[in-house]
Amino acid sequence: MTRLLPSLHSTLSPLVLAAAIGLGGLAKADDGLPHPGFEITAGNTALLVTDPQNDFLHPDGVAWGVVGKNVIENGTVEHIEELFATAQQTGMPVFVSPHYYYPHDHGWKFEGTLEKLMHTIGMFDRKGALDTAEFEGSGADWLARYKPYINDGHTVVTSPHKVFGPETNDLVLQMRKQGIDKVIIAGMSANLCTESHMRELQEQGFEVMVVSDATAAAQLPGLDGYAAAMVNFRMIASDVADTETVTAAMLAAVN
Repeated sequence: MTRLLPSLHSTLSPLVLAAAIGLGGLAKADDGLPHPGFEITAGNTALLVTDPQNDFLHPDGVAWGVVGKNVIENGTVEHIEELFATAQQTGMPVFVSPHYYYPHDHGWKFEGTLEKLMHTIGMFDRKGALDTAEFEGSGADWLARYKPYINDGHTVVTSPHKVFGPETNDLVLQMRKQGIDKVIIAGMSANLCTESHMRELQEQGFEVMVVSDATAAAQLPGLDGYAAAMVNFRMIASDVADTETVTAAMLAAVN
């Protein structure tokens, strides 16, 4: 097992500290906040990936126009795959929390801002809960390069969440039943589903960390979802680190 964040706050310079914890300069010694750290332990630590779907991560996806630039800058697609591959290599349990909308979901009588947008543009649309017609390769489908990992017979794909968080699906139940109490979170979208999952898992008593470059968010004039999420990840999660740091720790935890 290994700690992602050693107790070096008092001995390292701000620049070296930021590099040590993989935050790309986001966290600095002068932000005044503690660094709890996150220890990966075999058996009770899992990887959670939210919404690894075409509508977010493929150039033809309906959300690509607002998230694509950030996805490319962060190397999000490649970093999520690195996490999947390392989890498979190390035997770490993997959970995927998808976002699907069925025809009855379009009958909602009121919506929040981005719920309305997602319904308007047909994001994550499926024909029905038991209907896979036209699903393959659709916006709701997994990004093709992730399918060998998600369809490996071991990954737990939960029921869909409907707004942003896991309160409406069975993620917490599935994790509790497998004895998971530590969660590494990656996926889309940083300030929406990823952050909402982080918040709810914290409330449910899980220890949580976020992989900073294995997520991304919409960036609009005056609205930077990624920057907003990074602030909240830093203030709420036990740790935030980049993919290189996290995969190295995953490998060290089983050696």
